[in-house]
Amino acid sequence: MKPLQDGEVHPAVKLLHLLKYDAATVGNHEFNYGLDFLNEVYDDAKLPIVNANVYRDDHDQNPDNDVNYFTPYHILAKEVVDEDGEKHTLKIGVIGFVPPQIMDWDKANLQGKVIAKDIVQSAQKYIPKMKAEGADLIVVLSHSGIETGRNSPNMENASYYLTQIPGVDAVLTGHQHKKFPALPGTTPGFPDGNGINNETGTINGVPVTMPGSWGDTLGVIDLTVEQVDGKWKVTQAKAQLRPVYDKATKTPLVDSDPAVEQAIQAEHEATIQYVRSPVGKTTSPINSYFALIKDDPSVQIVTNAQKWYVEKMLKGTKYEGLPVLSAGAPFKAGGRGGASYYTDIPAGEIAIKNVADLYLYPNTVYALKITGAELKEWLEWSAGQFNQIDPNKTDVQPLVNNDFPTYNFDIMDGVTYEIDVTEPAKYDKNQNVINPNVNRIKNLKFEGKPVTPNMEFIVATNNYRATTNRIINPGGKNTILAAPDENRQVIIDYIRENGTINPSADGNWRFAPVKGKAPVTVTFESSPEAQKYLPPDGSIRYVATLPSGFAQYEFALPLWKEEKPNPPKQPEKPTTPPGQVKKVYWDGVELRKGQIGRLTVQKPINLWKRTKDGRLVFVRILKPGEVYRVYGYDARFGGQYAVGGGYYVTNINAYILYETPSKEKLKQANGW
Repeated sequence: MKPLQDGEVHPAVKLLHLLKYDAATVGNHEFNYGLDFLNEVYDDAKLPIVNANVYRDDHDQNPDNDVNYFTPYHILAKEVVDEDGEKHTLKIGVIGFVPPQIMDWDKANLQGKVIAKDIVQSAQKYIPKMKAEGADLIVVLSHSGIETGRNSPNMENASYYLTQIPGVDAVLTGHQHKKFPALPGTTPGFPDGNGINNETGTINGVPVTMPGSWGDTLGVIDLTVEQVDGKWKVTQAKAQLRPVYDKATKTPLVDSDPAVEQAIQAEHEATIQYVRSPVGKTTSPINSYFALIKDDPSVQIVTNAQKWYVEKMLKGTKYEGLPVLSAGAPFKAGGRGGASYYTDIPAGEIAIKNVADLYLYPNTVYALKITGAELKEWLEWSAGQFNQIDPNKTDVQPLVNNDFPTYNFDIMDGVTYEIDVTEPAKYDKNQNVINPNVNRIKNLKFEGKPVTPNMEFIVATNNYRATTNRIINPGGKNTILAAPDENRQVIIDYIRENGTINPSADGNWRFAPVKGKAPVTVTFESSPEAQKYLPPDGSIRYVATLPSGFAQYEFALPLWKEEKPNPPKQPEKPTTPPGQVKKVYWDGVELRKGQIGRLTVQKPINLWKRTKDGRLVFVRILKPGEVYRVYGYDARFGGQYAVGGGYYVTNINAYILYETPSKEKLKQANGW
């Protein structure tokens, strides 16, 4: 890719100039490509880039002499006209903040170069200075979310507490990708209470906006100010959001600005050409619509590529020969991104844009050496993605914990395991133990044998997970590889080397059977587009499309009590006692009356039982090599082979082998 040259203006900065922005701040993703690149981008900016809580690391352990990396604040002189037509000059102070967690998220780029300090403490330091320097009004640009919990040191989402600092007149927030104030007719992302007022768009009386994500909404704050005793004071304030793009219908609500299009036309066209470059082919569609409820092809490709890369990198090292596992999470699985925030790649050609869809972030590959005990705790934390389900409830229950980010729901390929959602979560999303004596992870196995605490594994992952998760890598002690290559580029190289890929998931995890008296039905939300990919066996059912744009689906968790059809006996010698009808044998096994054929399981596949109301209920997963008599065929639910006793197996090519005996044997066995 073409690097940014000295003196070349980055297209984003071009647009800031064109749209006449007065000031800007940095968010956490601005640090993803390192400080050198960031400096090159901003050295052409004609507007102040402010941040007050990132400092140069002078390595002297004395916080009193630390120097800001950016300009901490700027005071603008803005001419305004009052109701009587008179002109006045207002001095408007602008200050910015970013989550201190950038030191973890971009450790490789920032460690030893900068330090990040507490947001609220930094604001308390600089707001009085801004007032002393004559700021009439102060606007905070806070790339930090809103949380009303206890104000803790280095709090990531600290904007709520910024509204409590005297002198702050308005706060523009972001980071969480939520919306505040709530749009009319929508469920508030931040309910009223604790000083939060969605009608006025204020928190603790201060106007605040958080305008969603991907530029879908514009935040607008209106301030009424009066001069009292020679000082300007805010007498009335209101914040609101104005929709710009409808994510549900993928429709813009405003016209595109021709001047903006023209300003970055060359960069835009070059980017489009690049991302459309082909890298390979896929034999079947890849989507993430059901990534939170079953093993998923969009994650499988990522984990396959990471494993391939790490195994190559470890050849010839002391770690060669240790089993390599691979961790991946569904980055695009709805949530705060909205009902269209899913991966959906059709079968056929895969381009770079599709890989970017599979892997959104510019993470780099890391490898950790961990024990079996650490592996289990990793998965226990990941299992916080789900709510606790009551096995005795007959009402439908929501499965997914929406407070747990989907990008933290790691799937661990290379082992098999079950998640017992009837138990509470052991960890919260912030890796704190909340239920120390529970175990959601069941039957954790490697190559069919139980994983023991002292087993050793290499896990392929990314820099974000390796540097931010103290459960699996406290202090970085387990890191054995910090590669320079991005995970996204590794996926591109993997697809290019293979040419054509089969994105099928290997089904290495599932929900543990529920110990209940009746099937437990759970619901989850996904895109309405997911209906195109509903399994033919009817195991996942569409319920309704919701006002949020999401669709609701439901399925039954497997029951603990397993009922099994009788498998055919081993070949036995045909004998015909006197006075009995002669038995008919097919390949050494008795051909039963009513039997029309047999099926042999080629790949793991579900066994179903038909209920009285005609539904198919999951029983267990059949293993390769199992053989069953077939007594009939039902064309519904994608085609089902009846294997006796009300049990059925779905007709899926390559997963089962179906065979029929000769017509003569059928005639003999059935007395035709």
